[in-house]
Amino acid sequence: MKKVLISALIAALPGVAMADAKSDEIVRLKAQMQKLQQQMAELQKAVEAATADKPAPAASAAASGDDANAELKERVAGMELKVDRLNTAANEGPIAGLSITGYLDPTYIYNRGPNSAGFQFLNHQNTYAYSNSTFGDVYLDIKKTFGIGPTAPSAEITIMPNRGSGNTLLDGGSGNNIINTAVINFPLTDTWTFNAGLMNSFGGYEVQQSNQMVTLTHGLLYDFSDPGSYIGAGFNWSHDVWAWKFLLANEQYRTHANNQTFNGTRSNNTPTATARVDYTWSSALDLGMSMNAGRQTLPSTTTGSGYGYQGTAPGPYSNYFFTEADASYTLGDIQYNAELDYGQQQRAAWNGGNAVWYGASLLGHRKWMTETVGKMGATLRYDYLNNSKNGGGGGGIALGSNGVDGVNGFGVSAVCLASGSSDCKGANRQALTADLLFFPTDQLTLKLEYRHDWASESVFLRNDGSYRKSNDLIGAQAVYTF
Repeated sequence: MKKVLISALIAALPGVAMADAKSDEIVRLKAQMQKLQQQMAELQKAVEAATADKPAPAASAAASGDDANAELKERVAGMELKVDRLNTAANEGPIAGLSITGYLDPTYIYNRGPNSAGFQFLNHQNTYAYSNSTFGDVYLDIKKTFGIGPTAPSAEITIMPNRGSGNTLLDGGSGNNIINTAVINFPLTDTWTFNAGLMNSFGGYEVQQSNQMVTLTHGLLYDFSDPGSYIGAGFNWSHDVWAWKFLLANEQYRTHANNQTFNGTRSNNTPTATARVDYTWSSALDLGMSMNAGRQTLPSTTTGSGYGYQGTAPGPYSNYFFTEADASYTLGDIQYNAELDYGQQQRAAWNGGNAVWYGASLLGHRKWMTETVGKMGATLRYDYLNNSKNGGGGGGIALGSNGVDGVNGFGVSAVCLASGSSDCKGANRQALTADLLFFPTDQLTLKLEYRHDWASESVFLRNDGSYRKSNDLIGAQAVYTF
């Protein structure tokens, strides 16, 4: 299937290139037409001037001028016909309304904890980590619009072979789906649109795409608090300063209703409802809020007779709720973002109790011009995520069999676990990220990042097998947009 899809994309590229060539030819022909029309106007003025100044010999001059004018008119008419044909092909042909855009973002990461360093680009790994999330990949956005105007329907597919939403889909456990999103958009009116398919969640101020980020890595809330991707159907509504989205979907990361085979097959038939509302306060400030409610699959277990980390939950699914509020301020070369999160899932924590998490994120970014390197920018972000209740867990936080996520720094400490206590607290996390950005061209962005993460418990695994309370990353990234 992958080979067929990739072959189809390659086959479509010449058509897209042809569309670009036709657009260039239309622009060139219009420029020639304007030049000829200008020559016609100048020739007409010359003939009129010759007729007015020298009446006797002006007849021959007027005649020759009329001949030249007629020749120019024929040439202009021929070009107009050619432009009309090209416009028809561009607007009504098989490649009309088709666009392919995207980016490449090879990335270099040094991770102090495991003492690892190297380039991350197209290297497949379906384990999601803050040091290896949605960067180091190829992103393709393929969109086909059927018609012209705001009520024209469209189909849009984005592809990320190694870092997209398809990489974290849980059905079958393969995590090797190259489709990132696939959405049908069908406008019903100027304000209402029906949409369906695979799409990313509505939560938070951060976006997935590296070419739209002012940092290299994502924040703690994007990676571990906000929901992931959904498959479902819903509506968008927008009017004046208000915009609203609603989606009814499977539980996150599932392409169909999940089945649990432990203690008998049970299907999660309860859909998740997710919605978002945005208020445009001004041309610079947007205020948003989103929520999710449904039932989610509990972590798998190999102990006990039930479900969850400790095998104490009576069923494989439990109620899930998440909400967040965010603000984005962008004015010229200045950008500020803020977000507050709260989420909970019943019986999803490490000790079998309810999982609860809440956090905040603040980001500031500024661009400026320099004489030596041209345009550049700087970003500073602070993240806080509290996940201490009942040993941690829930949301996008997946703990190991020992109650720790040593890569991302969540869960209980080895000391508390060894003590046999049933009241071990989960780690609360913080992160401070600083980026320096360079913009050599409109297509190319270079990022340098230093990130310091720390936790309230010793939960970061080192390469010598010990656990520490902090970790550091240094990264570099080149993002080329096309």
